[in-house]
Amino acid sequence: MNQKNLTSAATKAWLCLYVVSLLLALAACGGASATTSAPTPTTVPATAPTTAPTTAPTTVSSRGNSISIAQFTFTPNSLTVKVGTKVTWANNDSATHTVTADQGAFNSGALASGSSFSFTFSKAGTFSYHCSIHPSMTATIIVQ
Repeated sequence: MNQKNLTSAATKAWLCLYVVSLLLALAACGGASATTSAPTPTTVPATAPTTAPTTAPTTVSSRGNSISIAQFTFTPNSLTVKVGTKVTWANNDSATHTVTADQGAFNSGALASGSSFSFTFSKAGTFSYHCSIHPSMTATIIVQ
């Protein structure tokens, strides 16, 4: 064999070794895998709730006339009372809040933690209100 044939044969051998090494590396990484695995079945825990949670607003009849302000929400979110009912909001949150009627019927001003505000509803209607410091806090009083 001459020098040219030996160099060509050595190059081919190194090239084959390189390709085989590359294929083994890809197989180890999963890149050359031709098999697929079946998906793992999902099981539901035995303590799963049997009913879906509800997002409907909490409504309390005229027997309850207090609203708690806690965790940046008014609870209940909707309260139905009779004309002449005095409603009291208690700030049980760590932050200052307001009780501000959307149409201006009432406004507590800033209520520090532990403070309360009361308003007597003298006419029927639906009174939407919010916290002017935290506008995402909204609720409704329905006066019948």
